[in-house]
Amino acid sequence: MSSALGTVVTRFGAELLVMEAAGRVRRCRSRRRLERIVCGDRVALEHTDRGCVVTEVLARHNAVTRHDRHGRPRVIAANVDQMVVVSACRPPPNWGMVDRYLVAAENLPAEAAVLLNKTDLPCGDETAERIEVYRRIGYPVLRTSALTGQGLDALRDRLRDRTSILVGPSGVGKSALVKALLPDLEIRIGAVSAAHGTGRHTTTRATLYTLPQGGRLIDSPGVRDFEPPAFDARALQRGFREFAPYLGRCRFPDCTHTVEPGCAVIAAAQAGGIDPRRLESYQRLVRQARQRQHAHRP
Repeated sequence: MSSALGTVVTRFGAELLVMEAAGRVRRCRSRRRLERIVCGDRVALEHTDRGCVVTEVLARHNAVTRHDRHGRPRVIAANVDQMVVVSACRPPPNWGMVDRYLVAAENLPAEAAVLLNKTDLPCGDETAERIEVYRRIGYPVLRTSALTGQGLDALRDRLRDRTSILVGPSGVGKSALVKALLPDLEIRIGAVSAAHGTGRHTTTRATLYTLPQGGRLIDSPGVRDFEPPAFDARALQRGFREFAPYLGRCRFPDCTHTVEPGCAVIAAAQAGGIDPRRLESYQRLVRQARQRQHAHRP
């Protein structure tokens, strides 16, 4: 019997595909006492006469969570280094949703990048100006077209040496970007299914793929389209990184940065230190969080 460490590629019920450090993928089963194991988990293995057994799930650095149809949180991926938030020239970006994904990334915590896709289509001056707001805040900003190939090399460079996921609303071209990054995706899906022994293709399970240029991409429709969770006020503040220099400088220690007098964050927005549209986005998220709290009160 020998031991090793590995990373979960995907899960099929009680069975898993696990990639060892040398890159070999093994078909394993997990001990029943272990908590739910997901794509990206780092695990300890034992190789026995009966095959490979996952004996331990190592501590997670973070976990991407979505809610099921009953409203219960469910982890869909773990140990993500980077979240790439995708919007597009068409349909026009939902900037509030972009901000929610960035709040999710900051609270994982994970690195975040902002990507504007479908740049082969007219974007308009407003979109170009709004996307620059994120660059000024400090987020890497990428512009791509899966159709023409524009910006894909820069995206590959951004993904190198990281475990990343692409997220964003439907219709922004995430699937096309995944296919551009993994041109042999169908072959890989078939290989994963064959390794599991089912012979069936699967595109619904979160799966970890090694990128040709280096780095890893966790992908599935459920990962790409996961809805960021609702956040409390403290988590929201953490997600707007440009607020940091002004936090703790308000007149009231419990300031929510919405209507209070003497608010340093509001003053910074009025003086140009914070983009007013980002402050409005934050305040809208605060109002939505309050509405949810009231709706769930007995």
